[in-house]
Amino acid sequence: MKNIIIFEILNDMAEELTVFQLKKLQEVLLKRFDEEEKQPNPAKNEEYLEMFINAKRIEGCSPRTLKYYRTTIEHLFSHQNLPVRKMNTDQLRKYLTDYQKINNCGKSTVDNIRRNLSSFFSWLEEEDHILKSPMKRIHKIKTKTTVKETISDEDIEKLRDNCDVVRDIAIIDLLYSTGMRVGELVNLDISDINFDERECIVYGKGEKERRVYFDAKAKLHLQDYLSTRTDNNPALFVTLDEPHDRLKISGVEIRLRKLGRKLNMIKIHPHKFRRTMATRAIDKGMPIEQVQRILGHSQIDTTMHYAIVNQNNVKASHRKFIA
Repeated sequence: MKNIIIFEILNDMAEELTVFQLKKLQEVLLKRFDEEEKQPNPAKNEEYLEMFINAKRIEGCSPRTLKYYRTTIEHLFSHQNLPVRKMNTDQLRKYLTDYQKINNCGKSTVDNIRRNLSSFFSWLEEEDHILKSPMKRIHKIKTKTTVKETISDEDIEKLRDNCDVVRDIAIIDLLYSTGMRVGELVNLDISDINFDERECIVYGKGEKERRVYFDAKAKLHLQDYLSTRTDNNPALFVTLDEPHDRLKISGVEIRLRKLGRKLNMIKIHPHKFRRTMATRAIDKGMPIEQVQRILGHSQIDTTMHYAIVNQNNVKASHRKFIA
């Protein structure tokens, strides 16, 4: 089989190359085929995936991120019946196009899939499992930039006033004043809270430690909530029913969503409080670098995605400096 392939290549190039060049090409092809035959049997797709997940786990990726990587890559394997070493750019580009059509999803969703696959194939390249990542020529998908909504001060008050339990008020105030992620919130222990300094230590993405600060309202509501606790769980927030386990991300999300629907508010979820905090901070003059530090972003560009300049402030500034 090897000799047949080499003969066909030489035959195809016979009119383009000199006799000397053809002999040189034959030597190169023979050498490359011999090297390939000496290579140990390549791993299977599933084995490459496990190695990649282990590498990302060591880098500090959260279980949620690891699960997203796994789901994305397994979906690719199920629709591309090829070893990863043989997948090329055109096949992957077609896969992304078909994925969008079949699932009827938006460009941002497809770009998230593209980013995950790009990480996987880049890792394969870095670890010398493949020569070159086929994702390199599939660039970021342009998406429409939309101004994402924040929660108004009035709506924050409505949310507080309609909470049935003090725990939920404490959750709202802590998210609103610190801008922490919901995953960071549920991982907090009571011992992490410094009430005198109104601050706490959280562990963000990649287990990066940072200090965040809360306001006086959050302090009072946290203390009120903790005074009602009768359990011995070290977690800051626990379920309302026995055995009072540590509250999970889904528990916070469901609780806030239900409260928002009850008040006819659009898409009330934990991340919206984070975006609102960043917007308020910048509107009131906090330097973007400090907002970046509070939010725990490694890149300032990420912080800018959260910070929406208030249009009223733009209008006032225009009248002050231009009009």
